[in-house]
Amino acid sequence: MRDARMTLSITHLGSGSSGNATLLVAGESKVLIDCGFSGRQLEKRLNMLEMTPDDLDSILISHHHTDHAKGAPIIHKKWGTEIQANFETCARMGLDPVNQCRIFETLNRIEFGSDLSILPISVNHDGADNVGFIASHAGERAAIVTDLGSWNDELIRHMSECVHISIEANYDSNKLWNGPYPETLKQRIAGRGGHLSNKQTAELLSNVVGKHTRSIVLSHLSEQNNAPHIAESEVLMEIDDLFGGDISISKKEGPEFSHYLGQSEPELII
Repeated sequence: MRDARMTLSITHLGSGSSGNATLLVAGESKVLIDCGFSGRQLEKRLNMLEMTPDDLDSILISHHHTDHAKGAPIIHKKWGTEIQANFETCARMGLDPVNQCRIFETLNRIEFGSDLSILPISVNHDGADNVGFIASHAGERAAIVTDLGSWNDELIRHMSECVHISIEANYDSNKLWNGPYPETLKQRIAGRGGHLSNKQTAELLSNVVGKHTRSIVLSHLSEQNNAPHIAESEVLMEIDDLFGGDISISKKEGPEFSHYLGQSEPELII
């Protein structure tokens, strides 16, 4: 893995309904956003980056759903890694907010030395007090936002200056509505508290990308209701005139690449 001491790296260890985790590294700071993998899986994926769970400073949990949180208590118990979440997420994970979880508040910045700060921002997702994260390093910002069915002006404002954006593109509308899911589940996924369709993701991005945007990662694609080439083409159709950087897809098996702030092209992990 390239020396990231001079910038912030964003590496998706994998994303999708089977598990989500994103590694942020800036200088000496190493922070995991979400931990939806088992301890064995997380260890395996970190080993591909020549890291172990012992190297992590903290795990920040966006919300309690198992594909984002199920591995965190295991990692905390086995390696003593700090877990940070808001109070509802901590409680719904079954963790003690005093001894097992450090509580953060929405819009209160979390500092990791002088290298990295992370701002939790509220996003709308059913049955969960979900947050996205805006990571800042040396005056530049990256957004990691997933599991939302709609957005508001505050989210647009926080994402607008980000040079890197990781955002979910969960489903293709045609595949969802013509697929085998029960009608109630289709309605939940497509609702304001569900997930973003490719078209919705494209609309959101059209409000925030510009010449400053160097890279985009589309994440949390549904295996049943989406496909990488569909997601990428639908998004590019909307933002092609606005965006000249790199667009990549985070799949369930990772890590495959790392993005570095200020650098458009990702670096492949071999």
